[in-house]
Formats: sequence, structure tokens, C-alpha cells
Amino acid sequence: MARATLRIFLGAAPGVGKTYAMLEEAHRLLGRGDDVVVAFAMHHGRTDTQALTDGLETLPPRVIEYRGSAFEEMDLDAVLARHPHTAIVDEYAHTNIPGSRNQKRWQDIEELLEAGINVLSTVNVQHLASLGDVVSAITDVKQAETVPDEVVRRADQIHLVDISPELLRQRLGDGKIYAADKIDAALSNYFRVGNLTALRELALLWLADRVDEGLARYRAENQIEESWPARERIVIGLTGGAEGEVLIRRAARILKRVNGGDLLAVHVRAADGVAAESPQDLEAQRTLIKDLGGSYHTVSGEDPAKALLDFARSVNATQIVVGVSRHKLPARFLTAGVGSRVVRGSGDIDVHMVSHPLGGRGVERTRKRDLGRVRVAVGFAMALVVPVLLQLLLAAAPSHNIATAVLIQLTGSVAVALIGGLWPALLGALWSSLLVNYFSIPPLGTLTINDPQNLLALLVFAGVSSAVAVVVDLSARRSKEAARARSESATLGDLTRGASTAEDPVQGLLEQALDVFQVHTAALYVSTTERSDSSSGDAAWQLVTSAGNPQDEPDDTESIEQIDRNTRLVLTGRVLPASDRRLLGAFGAHLSALLERRQLAATRREMIRLAESNTMRTSILRAVSHDLRTPLAGIKLAVGGLRQPGVKYTEQEEEELLATIDECSDRLDGLVGNLLDMSRITSDSVNALIKPIRWYDVIPAALHGITPGRVRVDLPPNMPPVDADAGMLERVIANIVENAVKYAPDSDVVIVGAAGGLSTTTLAGRPAGELRIIDHGQGVPAANVLKMFQPFQRLDDVPAATGVGLGLAVAQGFTEAMGGTLTAEETPGGGLTMLIRLPLSTGPAFDTPQRLTTPELPALPAPKGL
Repeated sequence: MARATLRIFLGAAPGVGKTYAMLEEAHRLLGRGDDVVVAFAMHHGRTDTQALTDGLETLPPRVIEYRGSAFEEMDLDAVLARHPHTAIVDEYAHTNIPGSRNQKRWQDIEELLEAGINVLSTVNVQHLASLGDVVSAITDVKQAETVPDEVVRRADQIHLVDISPELLRQRLGDGKIYAADKIDAALSNYFRVGNLTALRELALLWLADRVDEGLARYRAENQIEESWPARERIVIGLTGGAEGEVLIRRAARILKRVNGGDLLAVHVRAADGVAAESPQDLEAQRTLIKDLGGSYHTVSGEDPAKALLDFARSVNATQIVVGVSRHKLPARFLTAGVGSRVVRGSGDIDVHMVSHPLGGRGVERTRKRDLGRVRVAVGFAMALVVPVLLQLLLAAAPSHNIATAVLIQLTGSVAVALIGGLWPALLGALWSSLLVNYFSIPPLGTLTINDPQNLLALLVFAGVSSAVAVVVDLSARRSKEAARARSESATLGDLTRGASTAEDPVQGLLEQALDVFQVHTAALYVSTTERSDSSSGDAAWQLVTSAGNPQDEPDDTESIEQIDRNTRLVLTGRVLPASDRRLLGAFGAHLSALLERRQLAATRREMIRLAESNTMRTSILRAVSHDLRTPLAGIKLAVGGLRQPGVKYTEQEEEELLATIDECSDRLDGLVGNLLDMSRITSDSVNALIKPIRWYDVIPAALHGITPGRVRVDLPPNMPPVDADAGMLERVIANIVENAVKYAPDSDVVIVGAAGGLSTTTLAGRPAGELRIIDHGQGVPAANVLKMFQPFQRLDDVPAATGVGLGLAVAQGFTEAMGGTLTAEETPGGGLTMLIRLPLSTGPAFDTPQRLTTPELPALPAPKGL
């Protein structure tokens, strides 16, 4: 059975009339004779919408019981059994009540479509998954129900239901959307003019993108190459030179005039690699186009002009921006520039030729001796000697004709071209021609040629020799360039991998540069001046990071790579040859990206820190306003009772009131202590006094206030000392034990140590001592283990009056401040085991103690509560 069609009515906000428009379409289809059924429609108490359901067959909904309440859902089986031509199903992104066949309503609709039932449905822009975060940022409302964009895009038709924000607010004020008691709140929050305008723009842009996709698909299916200016789209041709920034900014100004469109920067990389391109300039231009809201692309081809035009037509571009030719005036008569060829082949695409400072100054072409100086010198020597030797060989032959002489000398020219390249081969061809003319073409012994055929043969020989020399030289240069490109790519790949594995990628990249470029120092400097052009000679530079032996300030050497206006890379110890400058440029661009990534990471860490601080302040205020009031209320009540005049209390009653004051004071002291400790931890002001500590030295004090016999201690006698702060370690153990006693009231709590005090892990490369605090209570689900260590977290079934939920957070903070770790794992058989790991001490040894068990704990006074 063929899949049916899906039509979706898209709206920017609730109340724009999606369901109304859908029901109107249902009446139109019914009047046309189609079998239409309302499978599920929500009128939300809106009388106009509810009135449209009259006259339409409506299937009763399915009632599902969930958590003591009854909910109505679409009866999917009833719709499939009825099998109408068209079904009306409201709220495409709706999440079904547990117990339904599918989790989402759009999945129910998929079954209807597969069964051959056409569907009309509705969705708001805030339900699209890709726009959820954007809508949340605009409206401050997080949308729980979403639908994947790809699912909505598969719809056969999408109808935009659109009204102005002012009209929507008027409808809301007239009571046509929400009940009267909700109108004022809605107008002041979600339905503000700014919110509605932004949501409307999102809906229009999202639908415009889908229309653009449909247009591109239609053009591809029908092989249409001409540009259709349905939407302004400007393509910028970049050659890799510094003029690219001028072109990008000019294109951005052009796009602003039309108030909307796309900006696409295209780096046209020539296939022959002749065009000079700067990695630094390209990276700066990539960043600029991203900042302007455009996109960056790279294409290559034998003809840069053709490659640029092909790309422009593939994206349905309306305008192209290119720079004027950098060739000098004489060169323009010999070859047309890329811009001129783009203009000739653009067809109906407008082309802007933009002038720039580099126009007409010439193109730098580094024609290096790719074959090497020694090889070229040998080629020149062969060009002089080989023709003479071949002519002597011909003279030794009893008889020969002109063709034989030409072929033999041509062989020599090819050999010279293979060894020395172009110029030695041309010299050899000229010298061979003279020898053939003098010794092999009548009249012999002169340079005169009487026979025109002999002249033609000599000219062909000279031409073929020159052509072979050019081809061989070009092949040798291309091979050299390809080998260099492979080497540079492999080098950059090694640099990237090495930097990614280093703790500091920037430092790791600089250290690798010492070996790659064979220099003594690689240093990164930033400008300390506030001038916009800090690359000028009077700019001051400050060292940021380096590898090797950096100087205080960079000197004026050939190994200074300007990464951007305020950053430069300096290599000292060796002047880099011209062949390494391109690799150095790519290295600088990669370093620039790493610096930007480091800055973004630092900004992200700062934002996270500020968010955590804000959360901590909010939680502290909540704890102060709620949890601290409980012990204060107890103290106030007891003191008020003791001070009440005319009331006589027995000695036992007075003792109970004083005990209440003492208990509440201890609880208050513990709560304030935990709050202060958490504040110190979050502000990085915890300073641990590290020294060798035995576990058994701090455990007795940590168990103050715990009911005797409630905690069993079993430590082996050979546990070595650990490096810790005695006060912090006592607090860590006390908080964990109190937490175990609180949340596992019917379980025994055991403190044990690993045999020899050693765990199977190390801390910062040092062996670690381990202490386990074990309970057999209800445990903690694996999904909540990490959350358990966050501040102000309590188990669901423990009343808030038992604490503010800082015990484990403080314990973990103190443990990490001492260089250790605090983790949790499931106790075999049920429960929770807390593992404290601290580095073993390397300080002076202690006398080996006896085995510590619970009966040997000294009798100590009851401590203050935690």
C-alpha cells in the first residue's frame, strides 16, 4: 500500500489559529466529497474552534489511567479500523501518556500514513527540536515536548498559519485564547511583543529554509543550471591573499542593502599549486566570515574561474564578488585574470570586481630550483658535453643521414632535460642544432642550409627538444611539489596529534616546532600596546609561552611569523629557508586556532565557575532561610519557656529544655560549619596542612556523638601513614559516617582498611592508602552517584530538618584539597561503600600500632553535631 500524504499547519505561537485552519480545511475536503474523520482535536475551550467540529465525524478518544488521573489520547486502533480517507490529528509533537502504543503522537501518525490514511496535523515552532534552545532563550520557557526537524520536513505540505503579534495579543486580551484569569500573566510573559516577533521570524526562516531545500531539489532533478534569484546569495572568491578581507567586508555591505540573504566565502585553490596563498590570511578570513554570519568553503580545480562559477551555480548564487587582477599591466595582455574570466562566464549572475591595495602590483611566483643547484649545474655541463660526444659518435659512423643525426641528438636533449631540467635542456637543444647544422646538413662545415626540407627538419628537432625539456621540467617540479605537500601534510598531522595529547596543546606544539624547524627556541609573544596595528616597529611584545631558551623581546630576524596583529611566533637559532615559510605559515594558523580554543575554554570555565557560585549563593540563602530556622526555632522556644514569668518547672523539665537548647545549638553549629566549609571549597581558599597521619589517630575523634556500638572499626595493624591534614581528614570521616548512619538506620556501619593500607590505584604516580566506610542500607542508584556529591543534595525520603545536604560535598572537597579522592561504589549484597584514597606518606616512619577495633576506642565526650 502506498504511503499517504501528511499536511502540517505550522504556527509561531499558541493561539495563531492552527487548529482552526486545519478544521476549516477538513470542512473543505468534506464538501469535496472526501471521507474525513476527526481522530483527535483540542479546542482548549475556544468557542470558535469548537464550533468547527460540528458537522465532522469525531471518533471518541481513548481514556488512560495514569497516577490516579484519567487522560484522553487518540484511539489509534479505532482510527485504523475506521480507515477514513483523511484523519484530523491535532498536536503533532504531543507526548503520549505511558501505556500508549507509541511514545509520541507523530509515531502514531506514521502508522496512519503507512496504512494509507491521509493526515492533517498541527505543530508550533517551539516544538521543533533544533529550535528548542533558541525558543527557551527568548521566552525563558523550556519546552518539554519536541519533535525532530527531519520528521516534520518529511511532510508533503507545510502550511504556515501566521498573524501579527499585535493581533495575537488582541485576540488574547479578548479572551479567545486563554481563560480570563490567565490573560494578564500571559501578556506579561510569553506573549510579549518581542517574544512573538522573534518566534514569528523563527517560523518564517525555518519554513524558508525548507522551501529553499525544495527548490534546490527541483533544480537538481530537472538539471537546471541557470540561477533563479529567489533569495539573495552572494559568493566571494578568495585566492588566499590578503585582499580577501576587503572582498568579504564589501560583500557584507552589499548584502545589508537587501536586508537578508546568504554570504558564502569560497577559497579557490588552484590545482597546479602556483597561486600563492597564506594560511594566516585564510584563517583570519575564515574567522571574519563566521563573525559576519556567513559560511566558508574550499574548492579546487584546473581553472579557478570555472571552479568558482560551478560553485556559484550549485548554490543558486545571485551575485559574485571577486578582486581585480594582481597581475601587472604587461601580463594582462598575455593572460586574462580570474576576475575577467568569471565576468565572461557568469551569465545571469551579477559580478562585482572590487579594487584592493594589491591590485596591479604583480603576483609573487617563487620559481625555486626544485631540482637542486648541483643537479642543474650537472645539467648545464651535460648540455655542453653530451652533444659534442654524440656528434663524435656520428662522425665515427661510415655514413649517416640528417634524420639519424637529429634522432641521436634528440636522445641527448631528453637525457639533459631529465637531469638538469628546462634551461639546461634548452641550451643543449640549441647547441645540438648548431652541431647538426654544421656537421650533418649540406653544405658541411658551414651554418648555411640550402635545402628547405633540411631547414624544416632542424626546426622540428629544435621544437621537439624544447617541448620535451618543458614537459620533463614541469613533471619534475610537480613531483617535487607533491612530495613537499605530502611532507608538509604529514608534519602538520604529527603536530596536531602531538599537541592534542599534550596537557597544554600550545606548549606541546611549540616543543614539537623545535624538532620540525631545527631551531633552538620557539616563543609566542603578544603585544602590550593598545594600538590597532601592533605589528609596527615601535610595538612592545611580552612573552606568553615558549619552548627552549626564549629572549626577553623578539629581535628582527627572518623567523618571525606574524599570526595576527597582536600575536607573533618567533623562532631563533636558524634562519628558515623560503621552502619552509609556507609550512611555518600553516603552523602559525594552527597555533592561532589553539590559542582561540584556549581562550574559549578559559571563558567557559569562568562562566561555569560564576554559574556554580550563583547556584551556591542561592542554595545558601535557601538553607539559611529554611534549614537554619528549625534549630533557631527550637532554641527560641526553649529559652522563651525558661524565661516565662510565673511558671515553675521541675528539675527534670528544666533539664529537658536545656538539653533541647544544647542539641539545637550543636545542630546549628554543624550547619553553619558546613556552609562555611563549602564556601571555602568553592572559593579555592582551602589550605591543607599536610603531614604524615595514621588513620587510627583521627577515627576516634571522628566518631564523636555516634551511638556506641553503632559503628564497627576494623583496621589492620600494618596500615602505613598517609599525607593528610588531621582536622580535614577527621571531618571527612565524620561526615561520611554520619551520612551512613542517617541513611542506613537499620544497617551496621563498618570502617575497614585495605591490607597493608594499599589500594590498587595510584595518585599522581604515588601509591595510595585506602579506607572504606561500608553500610548495608538501601544504597544509591548508579545514576545518582555523581549527583550525591553535589552541594545541597539529600535522599528523597529523609526530611529536610536533618541537614542541608552538604556533608558529602564538604567531605569530597576536603579530600581533594589533601590530594586524594572520595568515590562511592555499591556494597555487595546491597548498600553503599565510600572509598577514601590518600597518597602514602614518605615522611618519617611511625611505631607499628596494635590492631584497632571498636572496643579499644577511648571514651570521649559527645561532640557537636554535624
